[in-house]
Amino acid sequence: MTGCCQRARVARLPDPRARAADTGARHARSAEQVGGAAGAGRAAGSAGAGGNTGAGGSAGAGGEAGAGAGAAGSAEARQLLAAYARAVRRLDGRFQAAAERLARPAGLTAAWWQVLDAVRDRPRPVAEIARATGVTRQSVQRVADLLAARGLADFRTNPAHRRAKLLAPTAEGRAALAAAEPERAAFAAAFAAELATALGGEREPAATLRALARLAHALDRLGEAGAGTPRKDTGS
Repeated sequence: MTGCCQRARVARLPDPRARAADTGARHARSAEQVGGAAGAGRAAGSAGAGGNTGAGGSAGAGGEAGAGAGAAGSAEARQLLAAYARAVRRLDGRFQAAAERLARPAGLTAAWWQVLDAVRDRPRPVAEIARATGVTRQSVQRVADLLAARGLADFRTNPAHRRAKLLAPTAEGRAALAAAEPERAAFAAAFAAELATALGGEREPAATLRALARLAHALDRLGEAGAGTPRKDTGS
């Protein structure tokens, strides 16, 4: 009677190899969505190998399968990270190219235009411009100095902080922004229409933007947590 109960309990235990196969399948779906068919094929192969291992074998084989599934899961996670990074870099490159093309007729670069546009409505200190544009403070400072040297912007006294001067566009800077505005407006309208078509509906662009914001927040949380930072060996 005792032997029967023990066998029944063992039969009800979840097979760790089955869980490994399910994890591989989930990675396959993620890789297919972001990294393309090649990444999905590799992930599916890992999932299939996990399933074959789970079909039979001893407890020792199960341990080897669990280790293999862990390695496969780590590889798929790296592929997923690389696929996201490539997609974002390509997207950023296309936006930068479009901005350069639109700014050039007005005698601006994309970086100059971005900083000038950030102070179009009111003067701002460099640190605030950096936060608003998502660019480093050092980069904004270099652009601000160039704009001031070319007469497109000037620095003004900041009543709230003597050392943090305010950047404001000059008349020449405002004229350059105005010259770029017609092309910018036309491109923005075409972009909105193309995006709605590509994503399959007028509401989808907003949903995609929210997804990108969640991705940025996820990376911020990883950075704050120090994820991936090598730990120092204390020798203990």
